[in-house]
Amino acid sequence: MILATGVVWLTIFVLSVFVGIEVISKVSSTLHTPLMSGANAIHGIILLGAILVTGTTDNNIALAVGLVAIVLAAVNMVGGFVVTDRMLQMFTRRRPPPKSGSDQGGVA
Repeated sequence: MILATGVVWLTIFVLSVFVGIEVISKVSSTLHTPLMSGANAIHGIILLGAILVTGTTDNNIALAVGLVAIVLAAVNMVGGFVVTDRMLQMFTRRRPPPKSGSDQGGVA
């Protein structure tokens, strides 16, 4: 009975991975940045929850697991903001190079 339940959960997980890949691959680049910003906000909430739960524990093993969770959540959140910033830089226009000659007081 336990084996059958495990197979059902594994099947659901594998199917959800395929559905997730299909959904994410259809997102255009203009929608990707707002979705990343929303995901970064969720990661901030996860980080706050990990800090609160770790701060209330008395068990050393739970404290160690909580500290690992805090570090991983912080790395994930900061990395998400870095990726979002890089994507936003792709959409900014670059300034044209300054013209040489009479604009800079030189002799033309």
